[in-house]
Amino acid sequence: MPFPLFETKRLNDDTRRSAGGSFIQLPDGVTHYELSNPNDARVVVFVHGFSVPYFIFDPTFEFLTRSGFCVLRYDLFGRGFSDRPRARYNIDLFAKQLADLLDALRFSRPVNLVGLSMGGPITATFTARHPERVKSLTLVDPAGVRPVSLTPTLRAVKLPGIVEAIFGLVGGDSMIKSAARDFYDPEMVGFFLDKYKVQMQYKGFKRAILSSIRNNMLGSFIGAYRSVGGMNKPVLAVWGRNDMTVPFEYSADLRAAIPNVEFHAIENSGHIPHYEKPDEFNRILLEFLKR
Repeated sequence: MPFPLFETKRLNDDTRRSAGGSFIQLPDGVTHYELSNPNDARVVVFVHGFSVPYFIFDPTFEFLTRSGFCVLRYDLFGRGFSDRPRARYNIDLFAKQLADLLDALRFSRPVNLVGLSMGGPITATFTARHPERVKSLTLVDPAGVRPVSLTPTLRAVKLPGIVEAIFGLVGGDSMIKSAARDFYDPEMVGFFLDKYKVQMQYKGFKRAILSSIRNNMLGSFIGAYRSVGGMNKPVLAVWGRNDMTVPFEYSADLRAAIPNVEFHAIENSGHIPHYEKPDEFNRILLEFLKR
């Protein structure tokens, strides 16, 4: 479906009514989130990647909830059912959103962070800036070890002039194809994309994506990873062996930046191993969190 047919709706109380989850007003806008087992002291917070909202954590969220953990997941600004504020979509905005959300939900104890793809730089930066608020860090195929290789369409968004018009014509299809590349197993793509496209109905999605690219959210954050590597914190990294978005070879750079990282490769898996191989991933994560 061509991109101009999307962004026909505005996010408001009416359009959010069928979204599920909860909503909370933060200083920079409304954030869509889901919280389970709020009274358990073991808190795990999931931060998703560049464009796929919090449904990407469905298998692991449900598993940890059944295992008794307090689990929080939320949509980053510009994605899912969270607001699309008129702001610079940079690391400061996303790290602040996480801090504001934890404050608003009154999480005073250190939490276990899990960052997927672009959620890697966000959680690593948050850890470097607020080490007292983080108990452990899990990185799943994290971006930011090296700059992400963009498609020609996405590379063009950094150019001035008619980029918005061009992206409006072909950018939506490019985003959908990019999301499909995250999978190793093509049979899983159809159902995933149906859920992915929902957020594209709401005004501001394209603007948020453009701003995120222009503000280096797919650039290098190796400094943040090195900062985490200098801390005495447990760090787990899990990488899909067949990742085409953040290639497996980048994992060597992460392991050099965080020498104490516990590292696991998931075979026959792409960019989202927790989604494609939930049984294997959940076992690794649960053992790490229990330690």
